[in-house]
Formats: sequence, structure tokens, C-alpha cells
Amino acid sequence: MQTATSHLMQAYDRQPVSFVRGDGARLWDEQGEEYLDAIAGVAVTSLGHAHPEITAVIAEQAGLLLHTSNVFRIHWQEQLGERLCALAGMQKAFFCNSGAEANETALKVARLYGHRKQIPEPKILVMDNGFHGRTIATLSATGSPGNHQGFEPLLPGFLRVPHNDIEAVRQAAARESGIVAVLIEPVQGEGGIRVASADYLHELREVCDQQGWLLMLDEIQTGLGRTGTLFGHEHAGITPDVVTLAKALGNGFPIGTCLARGAAANLFSPGQHGSTFGGNPLACRVACTVLDILTRDSLPERAARLGTRLLSGLQAALGDHPDITAIRGKGLMVGIELNRNCQELVARALKEQHLLITVTRDRVIRLLPPLICDEKQIDDIVVRVSDLLSTSTATKPPLAEAAASFQLNVSE
Repeated sequence: MQTATSHLMQAYDRQPVSFVRGDGARLWDEQGEEYLDAIAGVAVTSLGHAHPEITAVIAEQAGLLLHTSNVFRIHWQEQLGERLCALAGMQKAFFCNSGAEANETALKVARLYGHRKQIPEPKILVMDNGFHGRTIATLSATGSPGNHQGFEPLLPGFLRVPHNDIEAVRQAAARESGIVAVLIEPVQGEGGIRVASADYLHELREVCDQQGWLLMLDEIQTGLGRTGTLFGHEHAGITPDVVTLAKALGNGFPIGTCLARGAAANLFSPGQHGSTFGGNPLACRVACTVLDILTRDSLPERAARLGTRLLSGLQAALGDHPDITAIRGKGLMVGIELNRNCQELVARALKEQHLLITVTRDRVIRLLPPLICDEKQIDDIVVRVSDLLSTSTATKPPLAEAAASFQLNVSE
């Protein structure tokens, strides 16, 4: 007997839950059961589900114009490009449909940059455990052997160094010829919520300036308020040459962009790159509305405040858990690392706690709540995660007490 998913390629390990409605940080399944969303569609629905302003804009623009072609001028694309460049300190924008496409654009920019410098085989420095997408080029840039398996041969031209290690970058500069760019995430999301230090990013900017390299920041997951500033690199007080964005830019509507400045901004000529659907009127108008709400409601600052509350709450409730090796994060981007594989917790969290979480790198619980959560919902995430991890007889009583104590303290 065929199941409902029989005709879908098995690219996902799907949970047996189907959601039919959402409101803010809450979701409801087909049976009417309510869930708390602590992943926001993997850092996508930062404004929450069914945001009324986003809904209204989609409905209005869908009744006016969905698509023409990039053969013609697109008003909302021009508006969005101007606004994003002003916010990020960039000069030019290219619009596409996803984070992988945005990173593909950045990689093509880097190669063009190298060829303009008469470097026949330009190389790009990337990080261990980095993740930049699942196309062949972005997969080649990704630092996860598990993601590579079965898709070899990968593209040449990538050099991998340890994350957050400036000496490794300097050694690569001294040892290798033909490097033209560095691609890095301010916080590695798929890599286990590993934060690049402000000092490291600042020194990386200096090395790129000294070597004539492009500094390219993959802000697909960190951008647009997630880490407590509009862009993750702002914590280091630097300006990259290229920034990629997607995920939260459309709050669920597909859109991505590659922003560039300086030499990187004017490399493309007509015919060298393109996207059929990228930058269409609907996607760009939605993204403009997302920016309106982010700035009007001071959501990056809210993420910083709520992120501190989430991190400190988890540390208070779970700091003594024998299976936990680290609790770390930036803003509303938090990881809980265990000393064992904990993939089974995704299903258990759904069933036992009605909580949406993800597990990355097999042993890191990743929490990415919507930026519009209230304090009670953040505290509820702490309590539900704590209860989820209170599984053994040896640890359940003290952990349960810690969670209860946290809930009491934050409500006072």
C-alpha cells in the first residue's frame, strides 16, 4: 500500500506530523494539537507564522503582478536592492531564490575577481564544518565529508582551514598561491552553532586587506537580526566585501541575495549570471515588508535580549547535566552540545513536549526561535528542553527541580 509520501524522493527524514496552521511561534497539526516552534523553519520565519502584514502584502501583490522577467526593470527589486545595500554598507545586489543560489553567486564573483587579476585557477579559503548549500559548487565549499559522500568529484579550487583559527589562515596565505577570497559564516549553524570570535573576524578582515582577498560572509542563517544585530558580522565591527542573505529575508517566501561592494560589485556583465525567478515583484515586495517590520519593531535588539534570556535559562537549568558538554550561542541562535548522538530527540521533542527542535552534527540541539517570541515562550522553551533531557533516573529529579526553579524565578 502506498503512503502519502510514496511519490516524493527520499531526500528528507520526515517526522510523521503535518502542520496546517500557524500563528506567531505556534503551530497546529491536522489533529488540532498545538506545538511551540523553536526552529522557525530553520531560521526562516523570524517574524513568526501568518504575520498579518506579510499575508496582506502577498495577497495584494499577487493580485497585481507576480512575474515579468529580469529583461525589464522591476520596481520592488530596485527598492529592495537600495535598502539592503544601505543597511549592509554594500553597493550592488543580485537577487535569486535561495541561500545556495546566493552563495553560488558569491563563488562566481570570487572566480571572476581572480580571473580579472590574471589568476588562472583562483582558490577560495573555506572553513572546517562550514555549510554553504547543496549545489555542487556550494557543496564543494561545505566542510562536511558526510554531505560530500556520493557526489564526488567535487569542484576544485577550495582550501579548507580550521574554523576560528587566524594562524591557519596566515599559514595558508604564506603556503598557497592563487587564493582570492575567504568564505565564512559568522556563526556556523549547520556546523553546530560555533561562533567566530570578534577578534578572529577582525583579524581576518586585516589579512584579506593585506593579501588583496575578498572577505565573503555567508549570512544566510545569521543575517537579519538572528544574532542580536541586523548582520552577524556587526559584532566584530567589520565590513565584508560580499554578503549573502536568504532564509529570513522573505519570512518563508523564497528569496536570496548576494550583496557586494568595491571591486566585487561590478564584475558581472550581461549574460554572465542570471535567475529566471530571482528578484520577482512578489518576492521583493515581501522582503521590503520584512525589512520594514524588522527595523520598526527593533527585532535585532529583541533577539539580543531574548537570546540572553534563553542562553542563561538553559545554562541554569542544564549546566550540571552529565551528557551536556557545552551550551553556546549568539542572540536567538543557540546550540546545546551533548556527548552522544542525540538525533532521536527531534522526534521525542515533538511527541513528548510538542516542541520543534533540530539536531545538527548528530549531537548538537539547535534552537532558532522566531524573533517575535515573547518572554514566556522563551522560558517555555527552556522548560520543555530541560524536561526532554531529564530522561534518566539519575538525572531526572535535579533537572526537573532546576527547570521548575527557573520557571518560578523568571515569572516573578
